[in-house]
Amino acid sequence: MTTKFCPFNLTRDELIEYTPEWTGDRFEDGRPQVADSILERMREVTTTEAWGILRGQGYEWAFEGDWVCTHPDQVLVGRALTAMYMPRQPALRAVMDAKGEAAGCIGDQISWPIDMLVPGDVYVADVFGKIVQGPVIGDNLAVAIQTNSGNGVVHDAAVRDMDGIRELEGFCSFVRGTHPSFASPTIMLTGVNCPVRIGGTTCMPGDVVLGRHDGVVFIPPHLAEQVVKTSELVRLRDRFGKQRLGEGTYTPGLIDTRWTDEIERDFSGWLDQHRDELPVSAQAIKELLKERTW
Repeated sequence: MTTKFCPFNLTRDELIEYTPEWTGDRFEDGRPQVADSILERMREVTTTEAWGILRGQGYEWAFEGDWVCTHPDQVLVGRALTAMYMPRQPALRAVMDAKGEAAGCIGDQISWPIDMLVPGDVYVADVFGKIVQGPVIGDNLAVAIQTNSGNGVVHDAAVRDMDGIRELEGFCSFVRGTHPSFASPTIMLTGVNCPVRIGGTTCMPGDVVLGRHDGVVFIPPHLAEQVVKTSELVRLRDRFGKQRLGEGTYTPGLIDTRWTDEIERDFSGWLDQHRDELPVSAQAIKELLKERTW
């Protein structure tokens, strides 16, 4: 679906225009398509690591906490497909219903973004934090979302049927609460694949969503690989430092400050020797060694 059935769904050309720093692959709709391999490695990144890197690049408003996480022992990672809802205005809603029908959209407006999801997507919905009559998603739509995307959601509103949602293995989601009411009579879909405000953050279509028990980070696609590689380097340096401290090779004062050239060379040699034993893939370590000067 590429027809503008909502006032604020961006066309392919507009998405490309508004994500100029991304130079990689894109979906047919124009969203940046961060590689699956980066998404898989992103699962090991902590929210603190990701937020620190983004903040250093000027992205101050990338982390949102205070969620109810449906599966707190799991991690949510994927590419954002965004939707924006507003309180219903009958005349505007009627126009969008007609445009949606002409574009081939099926059913109520709340189903339209779900029909657009592809594997690896995360449905990110701005429903302005609505609780009473805020649930766009119940357990039936949750099944549809998971079937299309293989993922859960970031839903800035309540959901309903939480018992059924919790039973969906792999549907790790971040919501504002629960309520037995239903949102559709009170809202309208005003944007798809557009910038959305989720609490104190901005999420763009194609952003990499990283959700852990402590909150959600929205990572611009052009920074996703940097976030992954920096996190992996931190983990490896931490493991190396602890091992060398335990062996008595270096003092805490040497490890806890900027490393000398000698320690950096030792670290590179250690990486090469242990590449098949470390908590980072051998391919990732190979890439890291290529980038190092020691």
